[in-house]
Amino acid sequence: MPDNTALVDAFLDHIIVEKGLAANTRLSYRRDLERFNRHIVALKPSQAITDVTPDDIRAWLKTLHTSGLSVRSYTRALITLRGFYRFMLKRGHIKVSPCALIDIPRMDKRLPEFLSIAEVDRLLAAPAADNRPLAIRDKAMLETLYATGLRVSELVGLRLNDLNMQAGYLTTVGKGSKERIVPLGESALVALKRYLDSARGLLTITGAKRRSSRTGDYLFLSTRASAMTRQNFWNIIKRYALMSGIDRAKIKPHIMRHSFATHMLEGGADLRMVQAMLGHADISSTQIYTHVTNERLKKLHKKSHPRG
Repeated sequence: MPDNTALVDAFLDHIIVEKGLAANTRLSYRRDLERFNRHIVALKPSQAITDVTPDDIRAWLKTLHTSGLSVRSYTRALITLRGFYRFMLKRGHIKVSPCALIDIPRMDKRLPEFLSIAEVDRLLAAPAADNRPLAIRDKAMLETLYATGLRVSELVGLRLNDLNMQAGYLTTVGKGSKERIVPLGESALVALKRYLDSARGLLTITGAKRRSSRTGDYLFLSTRASAMTRQNFWNIIKRYALMSGIDRAKIKPHIMRHSFATHMLEGGADLRMVQAMLGHADISSTQIYTHVTNERLKKLHKKSHPRG
């Protein structure tokens, strides 16, 4: 069996070092390429990954399709292969990409789901009545997330020195290792001050009793005084959404980010300003929120206008 691992590793190193893509993207690419490699080796044990033909690619995509994979996942797998063989072409390992004539399927753009302002208020209020350190931390995390529109991975990765309480902003590093400054609102600053003044120190002590590893300088700590994970925080949001009477089907990992952007634009914020705060490289990624607000306006008109 040919050793295709070195070529795959070279490509994965390339997308992080030269392209600046996030580590999570690298993991997704690795899974797609390893699955593809297993597929071609199973069919043709002596075939190298650089000898793949367009028919091999089509057979692989057909396998994904018949396995019930979503169009989005199917498309991502094809995008991974296109990127990999483009890299192989540039490095001189192949003369023609086997993906060159294979089109990416068109996907209908789904409008992002978001919470109403009333729902956000209920969600943010859910931990407020609880004076335990974890509830104080959760309140600070929820307020920060809604105030800034950060991705959950960016939120849990915040360090103490990323926060400038006096100036009222935080610094985060997003996709492509791009740093951006995002302002914090008054509610988030109040919640963060309370957390830093009381709860964080108590979580540090609790973590030490549980024989935690070093806390480092992460802003938000788990019960073991270590960095929070995305899954930890995902469970927190779901729990408070349930307490708040919010439809569980609406709760998605990016729900607060989508709500932040939608409410900012509805409040009259400039599209470019929202783009900068969200860390979108392309403004078309931000423009989808204008479609959301336009859809809401049309529904409101239809409901309220006598000839709607």
